[in-house]
Amino acid sequence: MADTAMSSAGTAWGEDPLQRAIWRLRSRGCWSDAAELLTPHAGAPGPAVQRTALLVERCLFTGQGWAEAEEALRHAEAVAREDDERGAAACERGQLAYAATVLGVRDRADEARSALGRAAALLAPGSRTRPLLDFRRGLVAEHLADSPQSAKPAYRRAHAGALAQGDTLLLSFTWRHLAGLALRDGELAEARQGFSESLRIREELGFLVGTAPALAALAEAEPEPEATRLRAEATRLFRLLGGIPTWLADQLTPSPAT
Repeated sequence: MADTAMSSAGTAWGEDPLQRAIWRLRSRGCWSDAAELLTPHAGAPGPAVQRTALLVERCLFTGQGWAEAEEALRHAEAVAREDDERGAAACERGQLAYAATVLGVRDRADEARSALGRAAALLAPGSRTRPLLDFRRGLVAEHLADSPQSAKPAYRRAHAGALAQGDTLLLSFTWRHLAGLALRDGELAEARQGFSESLRIREELGFLVGTAPALAALAEAEPEPEATRLRAEATRLFRLLGGIPTWLADQLTPSPAT
């Protein structure tokens, strides 16, 4: 299952009390509560897209809340006025369609590609949403089109953009997915470095709901007994958070002995 990213808005960075409160809730898997803080501001395009992104992320981690995310998305599309705002909303539509497809809810792969293509046409080259869009196009290439050779340059563009913009959280996602491609190619040293960087960033930011997947990913590239230790820690956090992300359960369940 692919680890996925949303906008860095609502992280621990900055002095905005609202954004700090949103981050505290989001990082612990309380997406509905975080989105509720934005409801009074959702008449403006920026908060409307951020609220949508939180609810889309909840779908990805829990497999629930699809109708509420769709409603928030339609509202964000309706209040968008500028191309960058429309592009950001289209990027979230692509992510929601991707999530529904990859989680097996409904095949919306064509919608995901179309929405992300529309976002690419609307967003200026220097838009702050562009690195996130590049990352999500990489996800579609890797996990819907089964084309890792197309995903890698998209992830690299996203990585470079996240570095340029100081989007540390997005870097944790690009590190992880580039590492996953390296592991797929048998490049263990490169994979360990990427997975380790992803885990380090998430621990430093306090992104608790993203830490168990990062631990489990690193375990895939480490020898025993370190791999077992990492999976045990991932399992502890997974249970602490009530079994989210739900898609991690299969990865943490040992295969039956043959």
